[in-house]
Amino acid sequence: MKIDLKRITIRDLVKDYFNDEETSQVGEYSGNLNIRPKYQREFVYQEKQRNAVIETISRGFPLNSIYWVRQTEDKDSPEFEVLDGQQRTISICEYYEGNFSVNERYFHNLENNEQEKFLNYELMIYICEGSDSEKLEWFRVINIAGEKLAEQELRNAIYTSAWLSDAKRRFSKRNCLAEQKGNKYINAMVIRQEILELALGWITGRSYEKKGDDKAICEYMAKAAKDEKNSDKLWGYFCNVIDWVEMKFPKYRKEMKGLEWGLFYNEFKDKSLDKNELEKKISALMQDDEIQSKKGIYAYVLSGNEKHLNLRIFSENIKREVFEAQNGICKKCNKKFEIEQMEADHIKPWSEGGKTEKQNCQMLCKTCNRTKSNK
Repeated sequence: MKIDLKRITIRDLVKDYFNDEETSQVGEYSGNLNIRPKYQREFVYQEKQRNAVIETISRGFPLNSIYWVRQTEDKDSPEFEVLDGQQRTISICEYYEGNFSVNERYFHNLENNEQEKFLNYELMIYICEGSDSEKLEWFRVINIAGEKLAEQELRNAIYTSAWLSDAKRRFSKRNCLAEQKGNKYINAMVIRQEILELALGWITGRSYEKKGDDKAICEYMAKAAKDEKNSDKLWGYFCNVIDWVEMKFPKYRKEMKGLEWGLFYNEFKDKSLDKNELEKKISALMQDDEIQSKKGIYAYVLSGNEKHLNLRIFSENIKREVFEAQNGICKKCNKKFEIEQMEADHIKPWSEGGKTEKQNCQMLCKTCNRTKSNK
C-alpha cells in the first residue's frame, strides 16, 4: 500500500461542490474528487457530530485525518475517491453552502476574517494506492474512530462497480425495492447497507447452519464487479426467497421477522413441504409452554432439530430432589455419583409429550445421558 500526505485547504476542497439528492452523487475539489463513490453511503452524522466538525475547524483545532484513494483504472472518473472521512467532508461542504448553521450562525453570517480563516484551514489528506485486498484490510484498521463503518460499508468502499451501483439502488436506499418486498421478514437498517449484506450472506451461504462469511461475500462481490453489469442475479435470488417464504408460511407472525430465511431457502427449497401441514405444526408449537424460543419454531419444523426450540430445563431444586430420591445412583448404569457428575433427563421425551416436571425427571450420569441423547 502506497500512502502520500497532501495538505489541502477547505477553499480548494469546496470548489465546484455539488450534492445530487436524486442520484446520490456528491463531488468537489474542482471535479477531481468523488465524495460518494458507487458504494453509496448515506449521510449518517447527527447534528451534534456535524456541528463538532465545524467547531473544530473554527477554533483551529486539528481535525482527524481524511483518506482518499487514487483511481488508476477509469480515466473518465474523478482522480480521487474518498476512502475514509466522507461524513466530515460533507459536513464541511454543506456548511460552506449555507445548508445548516452552528451556534445560530451560517457561513455567510461570519465576519470576513472568520470566513477566510475557515477557508484557509488545511486538511490532512492521505492519498492511497494499492490492491483491493490491501485497501480493504487497511480501511478496517483505520476505521476505529468517529461514525464507524459497518462491514458491508467497508466492502462497498473497495468493490466499486456498475454491479454495486445497481445493487445499491435495489438494496441500500430508503424505501428501496428490497425493503418494500421483504420488510416484514428482515430486521436490518437499509442505509447502513445491512439489507445488502443480508442478501449477500444468504446467497453465499450453504444452509441454516452455515451463513456466508466475509471471505465468501468479498469473493462474490469481486466476481460480480468483474462479470456483471447489474444486480439482476442477486435481486432475483432475494425475490425467490421472499416468495418462497410467503408461499410456505402464508400466515404471518411477528416471530418471522429477522429469521435467516435465505439460508432456510437454500437448504429446503427443493423439499416437499405442505403449507397446511406446516401451519398445523406451527400453531400447536406456538401453544406449547415447554418451548422458550418461539422464533425457533420455524427452523424446527423445517429441520426437525429440537435445539432451535430452547426447551425448558429442570430447575436446580428439582434436580436436587430427584438426586436425593435416587440416592445419587444413575438410573441407567446403577453406579453412584456426586450431583455435579450427573444431568437431569426427561423420562418421557418432549417429542412424545413429556413435560419438564418432577414426575418426569430422572438423574443420569453424564456418560449415560449423552449416550442416550446421541441415539
